[in-house]
Amino acid sequence: MNFNNIQKFYFIGIGGIGMSALARYFNTQGKIVSGYDKTPTKLTDELIAEGIQIHFNDDVNLIDKKIIEEKSNLIVVYTPAIPKNHTELAFFNKNNFTVKKRAEVLGLITEHSNTLAVAGTHGKTTTSSLLAHILQTANYKPTAFLGGITKNYNTNLILNSNSSNYVVVEADEYDRSFLTLHPKMSIITSIDADHLDIYGDKKYVEESYSLFAQKTKSTLIIKKTIAEKINYSAKKITYSLNDSAANYFAKNIEIIEGTYHYEIVTPTTTINNISLGLAGLHNVENSIAAVAIATENGVKENNIREALKSFEGVKRRFDYQIKNKNLVFIDDYAHHPEELKATISSAKKLYPNKKITGIFQPHLYSRTRDFAKEFAQSLDLLDECILLEIYPARELPVEGVSSNMLLDLMTSKNKWIYNKQELIEEIGKRKLEVLITMGAGDIDMLVAPIKNILLKS
Repeated sequence: MNFNNIQKFYFIGIGGIGMSALARYFNTQGKIVSGYDKTPTKLTDELIAEGIQIHFNDDVNLIDKKIIEEKSNLIVVYTPAIPKNHTELAFFNKNNFTVKKRAEVLGLITEHSNTLAVAGTHGKTTTSSLLAHILQTANYKPTAFLGGITKNYNTNLILNSNSSNYVVVEADEYDRSFLTLHPKMSIITSIDADHLDIYGDKKYVEESYSLFAQKTKSTLIIKKTIAEKINYSAKKITYSLNDSAANYFAKNIEIIEGTYHYEIVTPTTTINNISLGLAGLHNVENSIAAVAIATENGVKENNIREALKSFEGVKRRFDYQIKNKNLVFIDDYAHHPEELKATISSAKKLYPNKKITGIFQPHLYSRTRDFAKEFAQSLDLLDECILLEIYPARELPVEGVSSNMLLDLMTSKNKWIYNKQELIEEIGKRKLEVLITMGAGDIDMLVAPIKNILLKS
């Protein structure tokens, strides 16, 4: 499809992190962009400020008539998270408009580019953002469609006035979306079971990742511990945190004043004097993956060293809200048991003598049901745990599945459930040392109120 001939794009679910990047992309191309989302957020506010028309009620009558009067000049883009009974989506399908999933459009945009795709059930947002920053630092002038807001650029879309043919994309496994991409090189960071509402069983998750790997044209860069689980016949490069049998790995890792210092061993050399300000060994490992694919594309050592040192991270990924000697407040997107474990473990390693309090909002009834025991085990790593009720997103309630179910499975004695209003009131009464908010729902809307209370107390 030649997007040059299309002038209008309508997005259903425009406030999603992946959808908004596409909306921004077409808006910068001078297209007429508008859309719907369920609720206003800071991101939708930004899109509106950029000239994109958005409404927040599912009502066809709210769509500008000029948008839909010419079918041949309009593409409707939707996210699979939108329910099938959505009125606007049903209208466009029934009336034979051109309707495409977000991932299909991303695949068409990047089909003929030198696309570097980052996939994995965890770590893909940080890894893809770091890769884009490395390429930008090395003056490769990439385009990047990211699944988070990078702090260095304050956006989920990186564009250059004279962009090269390099495109970095975060490859989403939900609904098998990443199978619409045609990457030259790919990274796979992890293949843990997730989205079982789509896949049903972990074996089908792994099967889908194998299909993604087979769509990679040139080179697959994959974490060594999962390399044998993925079927891929072309060039395969492995990376690891510290396994010297991998093609890329780190050594001499140490923390000095909250910053990781280490060396990365490559197939041809050792890149020394690396420093990374991100918390957690999992982010050191993510950096190795980003360095591997950058090195395979010819990026020089000095650019890699400079980029890792200057990378500020991604919003809602171990995102410091308050950091002083008396109190630390961190916000994180963690919503899978392995992500919770990584976030909590990172905090405990950085603050070994402080009490770690976590607030977690489970995301999806199905995920909570499928990983209930694993969630409980991860949450038990906290000194104190506060649970909010499950954020349903696209799902209807499932009988017997609730945050109380997780509370019952936890062995910790310091555990509570509050609603949002009770939580805000409770925070002001507590003596906190390290607080972490975690979840992928609307818990981010509580970050500012919590921060304000903590700063006043």
